[in-house]
Amino acid sequence: MNVLVDMNLSPDWAEFLTGAGLVAVHWSNEGPPDATDHVLVGWAAERNYVVLTADLDFAAILAAAGTVRPSVIILRGDNLSHEVLGSAVLEALHKAGPELAVGAIGSVDANRSRLRVLPLGGR
Repeated sequence: MNVLVDMNLSPDWAEFLTGAGLVAVHWSNEGPPDATDHVLVGWAAERNYVVLTADLDFAAILAAAGTVRPSVIILRGDNLSHEVLGSAVLEALHKAGPELAVGAIGSVDANRSRLRVLPLGGR
């Protein structure tokens, strides 16, 4: 699985995910820091990356577009570090792998994860 870590999360997330055996890159290594969310969505969709973010705008972008790519995982909570949420994120990514491969949006916090298959509003 390929993961694109959004600018609003630490680059440490990419290192953590890579160390766990995933292909992960931080946006700061791929594109301009002031790129819009639409640019990230396009980049990730073209390259089959799952977006890891704390930005709720991605759900709105995908819902408005009615698309199934890219899949997005939104981190929720007061502390979004990989030290706090890393194991929950890895569990969610592995558990939801088939859904993420076809298009899904999920959220992960310290206590639970949720997932909805895209497009939002039904297939």
